[in-house]
Order: sequence, then structure tokens, then C-alpha cells
Amino acid sequence: MSIFSGIWVPLITPFADGAVDHAALRALVAHYVDAGVHGLVALGTTGEPSSLSDAEQDAVLATILAAAGTLPVVVGVAGNNAAALQQRVQQLNALPLAGLLVPAPYYIRPSQAGLLAHFTALADSSRHPLVVYDIPYRTGVRIELPTLLALAAHPNIHAVKDCAGSLDTTLALIMDGRLAVLAGEDLNLFNTLCLGGHGAIAASAHLRPADFVAVYRAICNGQLAEGRGRFQQLVPLIQTLFIEPNPAPVKAALAAQGLIRNELRAPMLPVAAATQLQLALLQAA
Repeated sequence: MSIFSGIWVPLITPFADGAVDHAALRALVAHYVDAGVHGLVALGTTGEPSSLSDAEQDAVLATILAAAGTLPVVVGVAGNNAAALQQRVQQLNALPLAGLLVPAPYYIRPSQAGLLAHFTALADSSRHPLVVYDIPYRTGVRIELPTLLALAAHPNIHAVKDCAGSLDTTLALIMDGRLAVLAGEDLNLFNTLCLGGHGAIAASAHLRPADFVAVYRAICNGQLAEGRGRFQQLVPLIQTLFIEPNPAPVKAALAAQGLIRNELRAPMLPVAAATQLQLALLQAA
């Protein structure tokens, strides 16, 4: 089975009085290790990496790697400056990472040929396998199925975080079988697994992580009714965690549990009072 399987948590970056709260970050990692998640993503979208300096990003990654122990860690590598991304990949080559999570270059909307060349160049430069991150509503460009299938032929591209919202693409990638398919939209966890996908990178798994792991295990063990029931119990939580931009609701919910402070960096803001109330009612249920 691919290492890119199961429930992966794309970690938030906790702050305290404007600075990264490394003590809270270490405690969070320990919490998810104890919950049995299958891997962690550092500096993905949920981690607010665009608001972190280079030094802060390096420090966050170091804290996560030190606290994770043997749990696999993937790091996000995003941007639209090809030379800077190549340099970042080369810097990361020395670290004990499970892989790199790489989206399409944002804003500039390259052609499909440009996307193919972009991911190929990074995969050629990396000692770690790439997870292609297809999230067109953030990047402005979709990685089309023929491009994904061409990338699947590269020996250092192993998986895809699937946020394209296309059942046809999801199913085609699963049937092709060369890439591990990880649901990137949390509500698609159940159907992706039932179709034969490998798991999910799910921001909502910050809350009730053991229940997300139980859904995965039930489906893998052929216990469809149990998996469906467990997933349906998680649906209200998942929906509420995305009624405002991620990671604000996740941070509010974690703060209510006393795990972090409810802080984000501008231009992100804490959730509105109505959302805070919905989250409190869900966690009390």
C-alpha cells in the first residue's frame, strides 16, 4: 500500500500574541499521533504559509518533524516563481520528509503544457516524491485529466490531492491506478474511499481525528454500513468547519478545546460569533 494512504491532517499554525506558538504546535502533533492519523501535512493551505516568513516556515517544519517521530510528514511547496521553487525543493532535499505537496502555480494560469513542465521539473529536482495538489478554485487553473495521467508516468510523482470537484477525474485516476488519490474536499472522503481512493488530506480531521481514522478503517475492512454511519455523524462538523474560510473555523474549534489560541494572521480573521456558536453546539452534542 502507498504511504500516501489513510487520514492526513494538514496542520494549522498556532499563534500566540502574533508569534508562532511552537509549544502548542508540538502538543497538536502529539495529539494527532495519539489519535492514529496516518500522516501530517506541514505548511499546506491550512497552515497559513503565505503569512509566514521563510525563517518561520523553516522553524514550523522543524518543530513538526521533531514532534512527529516516525509519523510521515509532507510539506507544502507553493508559488509561481519557478526558480525560487526549485531552490526551495533543493533545500528540502536534506530533510526526512515523506513528500512534497505541490499545487499548480497560482494566479498566472499556465497552459497544460506549462503545468506538465512545471511539475516535471520539480519532480526531477526532488529527492522526495511529489503529491500533485489540484485545487483550481485557489490557483485559477485546473490540472486537466490528460496532464495528470502524463504526470503519473513520472517515477517521482506518487499521489494527487484531489480538489477539482470532478467525479469523472477522480474515478479515472483511481481506475488508472498509478497515483494514490487523496480526497482534498473533506465531504468527498467517503465516496473517494468507496471508489477505491487511498484516503484524504482533511482539515476537518483536526477535530475528532480518531473518528476520521475509524471511517477509513471501516471502509478498508469492507464494513460499509459502519463506515457510512460514522461518516454521516461527521458531516455536520465538516460542513460547519467550512462555512467561513479555512482555517478560521478549525482554529476557533481547537481554541474552544483549549489546544491553541484563536489567532490568525491578516488578512484572515477569526470566525463570526454565529459561527462560533454553531461550533460550540456541535462540540457539546
